[in-house]
Amino acid sequence: MLTEAPIRAVRTAAYKIPTDAPESDGTLEWDSTTMVTVEIEAEGKTGFGYTYAHEAAARIVDGKLAEVLNGRDALAIRDCWHAMISACRNFGRPGIVACAVSACDIALHDLVGKLREIPAVLLLAPRRKSVMAYGSGGFTAYDDHQLEEQLGGWADQGLSAVKMKVGRDPDRDLHRVRVARKAIGPDVQLMVDANGALDRKQALAFAEIYREEGVTWFEEPVSSDDLAGLRLLRDRAPAGLEISAGEYGYDDFYFRRMIEAQAVDVLQADVTRCLGYTGYLLIDALAHAANLPLSSHCAPAVTLPVALTALQQRHVEWFHDHVRIEKLMFDGAPEPSSDGAFSADLSRPGIGLSLKLHDAERFRI
Repeated sequence: MLTEAPIRAVRTAAYKIPTDAPESDGTLEWDSTTMVTVEIEAEGKTGFGYTYAHEAAARIVDGKLAEVLNGRDALAIRDCWHAMISACRNFGRPGIVACAVSACDIALHDLVGKLREIPAVLLLAPRRKSVMAYGSGGFTAYDDHQLEEQLGGWADQGLSAVKMKVGRDPDRDLHRVRVARKAIGPDVQLMVDANGALDRKQALAFAEIYREEGVTWFEEPVSSDDLAGLRLLRDRAPAGLEISAGEYGYDDFYFRRMIEAQAVDVLQADVTRCLGYTGYLLIDALAHAANLPLSSHCAPAVTLPVALTALQQRHVEWFHDHVRIEKLMFDGAPEPSSDGAFSADLSRPGIGLSLKLHDAERFRI
């Protein structure tokens, strides 16, 4: 049995993939998404991980994290994780550094799964065999037809919940929510995400309006940095309307502050930002202690192993932009079943993804 696996090489790449249509939310517009990948080698195997971040994340890996990891035992994932974080103390850990560490941590789990010849979900010790997905998109750049087609399509596929963007043009949002409701029917949950676009008073007013339309989830009604504002919304929102935030949390300390502030009904975390699988499970432990559900943000393909593991996991975000990229870039990208549930492919070791090098090369930066 393999008892040690010294890391021999760390490599990065960055890819910029155009969107299939203009995309925007309450506070941002974009026409492409950047993915940074990390490969880590040990004992003849290569682990693969990635993050959605600026290409500067690759420079952090190349310029510092590779130096920390080379020669270290890949099997000691938590030791590697702690060493990376310690080495980046003065670099400004939240943000790009956390994204770089996340990609490396995921690659280490993929590598160890391949060295042990087991799926990463079994390495992590799963709690469940499947996890629900919810469709996510409904960008503010979409016209009514695009909104109907996308959200209604997910409902027809069997997804039990869908999420749309709001907040860019508040005067049109009630109309857009009604268009969405008509498209998905009465039995599919409707969720909205303002990406912090509203002020507190606006958000309070819209909470009442959205609940009357059957909306069950109001994400980042105010900035996720405004914990007092989120607490206000959580306390005063109508019954049945959950307040959620956390996608910009880069470590467990952020989530501890959010919990202490009693800011949300549901915590969200992004495995490609929050220090990888190791960081995500720390956040899950905090959520468990606080008796709060946890929902993952974006990157569904790479999130699946840890989503099947986390104690407090409610569902996975089937985010349109990332779903399209992961199908385009990877072999092994998972699909939800007809009832909207995700399951891992236990025949594939590690995280179950492999880069389609030929297809990806045209997007390489």
